[in-house]
Parts: sequence; C-alpha cells; structure tokens
Amino acid sequence: MRYMVVETFAPGMKALVYERFHENGRMLPAGLHYIDSWLEKEGDRCFQLMEIDSPQLFEIWMSAWTDLVSFQVIELETREL
Repeated sequence: MRYMVVETFAPGMKALVYERFHENGRMLPAGLHYIDSWLEKEGDRCFQLMEIDSPQLFEIWMSAWTDLVSFQVIELETREL
C-alpha cells in the first residue's frame, strides 16, 4: 500500500529536525519504504510518499520523531485511467 505522510514541524524545531535527519537518516524500520518527498515552500511541512507492508510500522517510525514533528498519514488508492 502507498501512503502520503504529511509531516508538520513543531514551531522552532525545523533546525533540530534537519540535524537529526543528517545524523541518523530517516530511521525507517524494515518494511517501510521511502519513495519521494516534497518540502512546502515555507519549509514547515514535508510531504513523503511511502510504501509499506504493514501500516503498524508507521508507529515505530513516528515514535522516533514525535518530539519534533506531528504526522498525518493518508492511504492512497491507485486507479487505472
């Protein structure tokens, strides 16, 4: 399944988000696959396209970031046109 994950950086925490990312990477558990991402022009939100075998893996991944970021996870549907 594919998901769009919207990350909203806590006020004043953007620099700490980037610092942790540069030190540790995305910290994704096995089975959660990063596809691509886009940063909002103001830089306070990040939109990540992810693919995952088990949605419960989101909880593991998000627990490493919830002190700096809030998350919205949106399940996507692929349709043939």
